[in-house]
Amino acid sequence: MAKPDIDSHYPLNADQIASFRRDGYVKLKHVLSPDVIQHYGPIITSEVYRLNTMHLPIEQRDTYNKAFLQVGNIWTKNETVKEFCWGQRLARMAAELLGVRGVRMYHDQALYKESGGGVTPWHADQYYWPLSNANTVTAWIPLQAVPMGMGPLAFAKGSHKFEAGRELGISDESEARIGRSMKEQNYPLDDTPFDLGEVSFHYGWTFHRAGPNVSSKPRAVMTIIYMDEDIKLVEPHTKAREGDRAHFASDVEIGGVMNGKMTPVLYHAA
Repeated sequence: MAKPDIDSHYPLNADQIASFRRDGYVKLKHVLSPDVIQHYGPIITSEVYRLNTMHLPIEQRDTYNKAFLQVGNIWTKNETVKEFCWGQRLARMAAELLGVRGVRMYHDQALYKESGGGVTPWHADQYYWPLSNANTVTAWIPLQAVPMGMGPLAFAKGSHKFEAGRELGISDESEARIGRSMKEQNYPLDDTPFDLGEVSFHYGWTFHRAGPNVSSKPRAVMTIIYMDEDIKLVEPHTKAREGDRAHFASDVEIGGVMNGKMTPVLYHAA
């Protein structure tokens, strides 16, 4: 059977690219077909549950671990997931949104918010990344529709240009402090649901959060983090960034281009 289409061009228009750069994120409908989600979704889900190491009941976990089951680098453990993560459609979209010639994989990450899972506190992803510039983007890929009760990703519009709070990892403190800052700075909140096949892209420094999952089903989401193919590794000055360097760039020199075995180029414009 032929694989579903994950490689064809999704034509982004000038308004969509401009809104991404202005607002720090964009939500796009009909990016993935129902066939794609039906084909890859169950395989990603089975790998998440196979590889998951969190077995405490939700009520015994801290805020971070109540937010979601988190499993990364799945592409290195399953050929079908690798095929999905290396799809040209999403990678080309990431490059065009960033305005770069090519993008590398930084890593993949499944974020499964279980039934009864708590809020995902306010944060910016790039807090964790020892990278030399802001040409980074996370594709947030729901594997089902995400109504409000499941905890869709919510963005503070324009917050990628706001620097206070970038020193905070996901925590109760980040939820309180960044949430307060977003209100004080009047950054509008976009917390709308996601349709089936809708995908969002957000900059590494865009502040975002998600509500709890009050539904009876897990919120299954895959993410792929892309970065400019020329981005460099910087000295990791925090424990979080040291951890990321060890996981994704152990074979890259400080100051060198992020061209290690874990960070392949996924798309390069001809």
